[in-house]
Amino acid sequence: MRVGLHLGYWSSGPPEGAAAAVELADTAGLDSVWTAEAYGSDALTPLAWWGARTSRVRLGTGIAQLSARTPTATAMAALSLDHLSGGRFVLGLGASGPQVVEGWYGQPYRRPLERTREYVDVVRQVLRREAPVRMEGRHYRLPLDGDAATGEGKALRATVHPLRADLPIHLAAQGPKNVALAAEIADGWLPAFFTPRLDTWAREQLEAGFARRAPELSPRERFEVNASLPVAVGRDVEQAADLVRPHVALYVGGMGSATSNFHREALERLGYDAACAEVARLWATGDRAAAARAVPTELVLDVALVGRPDQLRDQLAAWRGSVATGVLLQLPPAAAPAVVDALT
Repeated sequence: MRVGLHLGYWSSGPPEGAAAAVELADTAGLDSVWTAEAYGSDALTPLAWWGARTSRVRLGTGIAQLSARTPTATAMAALSLDHLSGGRFVLGLGASGPQVVEGWYGQPYRRPLERTREYVDVVRQVLRREAPVRMEGRHYRLPLDGDAATGEGKALRATVHPLRADLPIHLAAQGPKNVALAAEIADGWLPAFFTPRLDTWAREQLEAGFARRAPELSPRERFEVNASLPVAVGRDVEQAADLVRPHVALYVGGMGSATSNFHREALERLGYDAACAEVARLWATGDRAAAARAVPTELVLDVALVGRPDQLRDQLAAWRGSVATGVLLQLPPAAAPAVVDALT
């Protein structure tokens, strides 16, 4: 099973030690390094900056948000980074949620699956460079037509020849239809708040998508599942879990609206409905410390690796043989040396 490093997005500023952690991942033989974006730092710039000092590790966006860029702009960035890295770029995409899409980007969120399908279609057209890019979709129209258009738009083909026409595209997904869509149109799935306990469920959703997979895409045997996995080292499980509880509380209480929170739904799928309700209630009152304390240790152990180095190794063993082909370790960059040493 492959092991990668997930640096996420920045909080109030660049994370200390990130460049060194990326170099460590490269020299230690890790498979990949991933960056993310929410509504602060972007996913592409840090990946290019830190990745420039590497030579072998794969470089992925986990994830680049659909609404942050047009599909052709994303394809331009992907083909550029793939050339600069010598064919090591992985394009991870995600629809995000209505709170960010409509609140930050000012774009409509409705029909995310349909929007994702059109978006990936356009990106693949750019990368294959077989003809000028055209899309007559509900969400993307190339060339633009209708009342908003001048009528002078022209279907264009990328001037740059992509290094790889089959540059891998991975989709972040949590709900069953999204997971199936990843298996249908993408080269990989990026689950979050996932656990081997859901292995049968995950395989069922993926099989539904594989049944509709187009023959021109990469074979299903090459399909990847890279699960994001928070990690914390401590003197014991409880002390290490305390380092992860605020992360879980943020996603349950703060990363979504009261009626739409896909992260919370993923945890509720694991059977933590009552715990999530209490965490969300406390978060809404503004008591984030109490919200973090309300995250059960059992929940943390389901979706994270926490404890002493030997305990981390034992917990990681549960992932072997699961649908996951790799795990992406989420941790503060300064903690990377100890964790990498323990798990590789």
